[in-house]
Amino acid sequence: MKTLDYIPTGKIERAGKLMSTGVKIGGNYIKYIGDKITDPENAKENFDENNAADIYNGLKSLKGSALKVAQMLSMEKNLLPGAYVEKFSLAQFSVPPLSGPLVRKTFRKYLGEYPETIFDTFESESVNAASIGQVHKATLNGKKLAVKIQYPGVANSISSDLTLVKPVATRLFNLKGKDSEKYFKEVEGKLLEETNYTLELERSKSMTEACLHIPNLKFPDYYKDFSCDKILTMDWMSGIHLAQYTSKQNDPQESNSIGQTLWDFYMYQMHVLKRVHADPHPGNFLVDSSGNLIAIDFGCIKDVPEDFYVPYFELAQKEAMEDRDFFIDKITALEILRPDDSAKDSAYITDLFHELLGVLTFPFHNETFDFSDEIFWGKVAQMSERLSKDEQLRKLNGNRGSRHFLYINRTFFGLYNLLHDLKSNVVVDNYKKFI
Repeated sequence: MKTLDYIPTGKIERAGKLMSTGVKIGGNYIKYIGDKITDPENAKENFDENNAADIYNGLKSLKGSALKVAQMLSMEKNLLPGAYVEKFSLAQFSVPPLSGPLVRKTFRKYLGEYPETIFDTFESESVNAASIGQVHKATLNGKKLAVKIQYPGVANSISSDLTLVKPVATRLFNLKGKDSEKYFKEVEGKLLEETNYTLELERSKSMTEACLHIPNLKFPDYYKDFSCDKILTMDWMSGIHLAQYTSKQNDPQESNSIGQTLWDFYMYQMHVLKRVHADPHPGNFLVDSSGNLIAIDFGCIKDVPEDFYVPYFELAQKEAMEDRDFFIDKITALEILRPDDSAKDSAYITDLFHELLGVLTFPFHNETFDFSDEIFWGKVAQMSERLSKDEQLRKLNGNRGSRHFLYINRTFFGLYNLLHDLKSNVVVDNYKKFI
């Protein structure tokens, strides 16, 4: 794979890169108009594939938050056309890495020495390049290590990158007015945290200590002496990415065990720690040769405030679906219903979200739940399509939902999708054994 000797870091330069991508998209649209006449059956599919490729190619050279947005969107399997999901999913663990000289320069800048001086061995070619950093193999005193190096200029470009992608996100998620700023601030805050490797090291150690007692779950150890704000050193963990694991034929019992471990890990974080690993994409998990689940990245951690946690999970109870007044009270607390809603709009929103949450919380209404159930996923897909085309919802005043929904919902959608890929049947309350 071609390496990068340089990453644009200035606002004007990064904006120019995105503008050139926009020009390509404009060209794709002109071609699409022609294809609708000459090849109507394949026109839309070709248009989506060309756009997805051009957008991804533009973002991957920018790295940072621009590419991170693509990574986040790749998890929205029921929101975007398949071409976008397939292409954007490459941002999870397959993008062009930094060149060897730029890696050495980064080490010298932040740790004061070149990597070959610090470690016994250091592989200049990265083994994994993603949106914010890339990983290299190293050894020291006989121990195999993984060294994550952050791309230059990522933290400084987050604010300007989000300004550039705001128009796209606003249209895609139907955000309105000044009230939408709280959502962008939430994303900006989390992205800034992800660029702070000193914070990630502290959180990684804390999460490891809190969850180490969960069976079949493993974590790397982290090394403060060889880490800093832009470099993070940990144990090298042997295994394959979860996406690689689920792409092949596996023992159903082992897959089910891995899924149960994943579910227990997330339920324990959510209900006991009230702090959750909010980036559940396949690139952040490995499966080892013994069928253990390995969590390897804690850059994105979301604290769950009590005033959000309580109504959010009260809505997950089956009884909430059966008591309309109780349901209204909880969706009001979660800012889904607004004080300025008319009686007509209030009734419409209540009915719509009652149906939506009835689908999404269904797994919690059972002692066990099979995430390979295609009837369930069919209902999720139908609701997603309905929401994306609901003109009445688009015309409503203002935005819907607490800012905390962004990462908590992302967590659950990501978790649901991983469990679907594993074809896991989980015991819903099994995590309580580990409290």
